[in-house]
Amino acid sequence: MNLHEYQGKEILAGYGVRVQRGLVATTSEEAVAQAQKLSEDTGTSWWVVKAQVHAGGRGKGGGVKLAKSLDEVRDRANDIIGMNLVTPQTSAEGKKVHQVLIAEDVYYPGDSEPEEYYMSVLLDRQKGRNMIMYSTEGGMDIEEVAEKTPHLIFTEEVDPSVGLQDFQARRIAFNLGTSGMAFKEMVKFVKSLYTAYEGIDASLFEINPVLKTSDDKILAVDSKVTIDDNSLFRHKDIAEMRDLREEDPTEVEAGEVGLNFVKLDGNVGCMVNGAGLAMATMDIIKMAGGNPANFLDVGGTADAARVEKAFRIILRDQGVKAILVNIFGGIVRCDRVAQGIVDAYKNIGDIPVPIIVRLQGTNAEEAKKLIDESGLKVHSAIQLKEAAALVQELVG
Repeated sequence: MNLHEYQGKEILAGYGVRVQRGLVATTSEEAVAQAQKLSEDTGTSWWVVKAQVHAGGRGKGGGVKLAKSLDEVRDRANDIIGMNLVTPQTSAEGKKVHQVLIAEDVYYPGDSEPEEYYMSVLLDRQKGRNMIMYSTEGGMDIEEVAEKTPHLIFTEEVDPSVGLQDFQARRIAFNLGTSGMAFKEMVKFVKSLYTAYEGIDASLFEINPVLKTSDDKILAVDSKVTIDDNSLFRHKDIAEMRDLREEDPTEVEAGEVGLNFVKLDGNVGCMVNGAGLAMATMDIIKMAGGNPANFLDVGGTADAARVEKAFRIILRDQGVKAILVNIFGGIVRCDRVAQGIVDAYKNIGDIPVPIIVRLQGTNAEEAKKLIDESGLKVHSAIQLKEAAALVQELVG
């Protein structure tokens, strides 16, 4: 689950991480009121108006603007709220902006020049360890830094048996070139950031940029936070932060009925039980000359109601030319699934695309007979290669 910048900062602040302070607004008038309140609380005289969407590169799309007066706050907020923000991380249609963050100006004059760094905490899946990735090149796309100047990217692995050590935090601060008070601040920042990452069961914390202010404070100017969905039962307060407007409505609907669904750009709809089998099914579709239109795992209890809902969700995609149902009858019997398919087909009515059903496992033969005798336009198969051949024949 992804969080908005303001939500991520709220969590970070709760763990002692210094952040750029701000307040959320949903209208231009509210933005002005929040700017006034922020000025009273922090003393800032300039403000940054930031679009709150689940995508990076907002500044490149016009979603981050500086305001030097309350009138400019109103104008900037009015321009951003309601716009379809297109960034390198969105589709061509972009994402609609429903709210903005009115943030304090932290690039104020002082004894030294502000400096920007990049820092993220994430899981290195290859090594099975958390790591901190950081660079002196903050404010830039980390992918571009990795491509052009890879020597400027550092990583620090964290041993899960002992956690982040003080010497590691000091090494990070040293590699970033900080000294004096900024060095101490950076050490504290790194340790608090990692504590927050572990404390909320995150799978990603990305701060770009981390700022050293002109008076040597270290703070998070931005925050990109992703929570491990499997841990949300432990964090009910964080689960309530979920913004469904930022997610694909079809995927949200599927999740509400217990379906694991991801929309893809293809022509063969998939309905499978089990994530591993679903991935293998997508491979088979590709090998047969088609392209999977979705990942859909109906789980171990593929009853008629769930199968019907899965069919309806797949059929909303106008690009689907065929549907492949691939069920392994282990926990659930194949004949029960087959009956569910027949019932779902009758409830939906005329399905305009061919359906290939491959059932293997408990009562697979009975299931095939049930489908063959149903009188419906459903092609049955027992072997996976049979199903692949039917996909190739029907999709072309």
